[in-house]
Amino acid sequence: MTPEFSRTVRADQIGIAPQSIQISATAEECALLVRRFGLATLDSLTASLTYMQEGAAVRLKGQYAATLAQICVATGGNVPVTLSEALDIRFEREESEAAEIELSPDDCDVLPYDGKMIDLGEAVAQSVALALNPYPRAAGAEDVLRKVGVLREDEAGAFGALAGLRDQLNRS
Repeated sequence: MTPEFSRTVRADQIGIAPQSIQISATAEECALLVRRFGLATLDSLTASLTYMQEGAAVRLKGQYAATLAQICVATGGNVPVTLSEALDIRFEREESEAAEIELSPDDCDVLPYDGKMIDLGEAVAQSVALALNPYPRAAGAEDVLRKVGVLREDEAGAFGALAGLRDQLNRS
């Protein structure tokens, strides 16, 4: 199945000299990504990328920008989001028997590829998905959550439980 935002490059056309490309999602691709990621809207998704051969791997660097809206977990309303993040991805061949290595947070992300094609668009789409807030909240969300009994983080922890027990004991 072809990803919703696919921009493939044949691996045999990637050299050691950096190659640059600008990519943008069409309105149709944005609509498909909205469905895939459970968004309210995706108004734009663009990326400025550079890729090159790096040993047996392909290195992708660049920047993406997205304008979207997520759905508030409490109110169901839209939560506007503007993303602009750097990318640093290393595509490793799937059949590679490379030793497992530990990466620091400053190192690049690693994605597998079949040795024939890399998909720049899908790499950007996955990066957007990782940057999304898993629990987006609109203005007024805290009030809605309190009304239905959801505790704040400081109330739900061990100290919050002890405070609740203290309050119960004081009422007795």
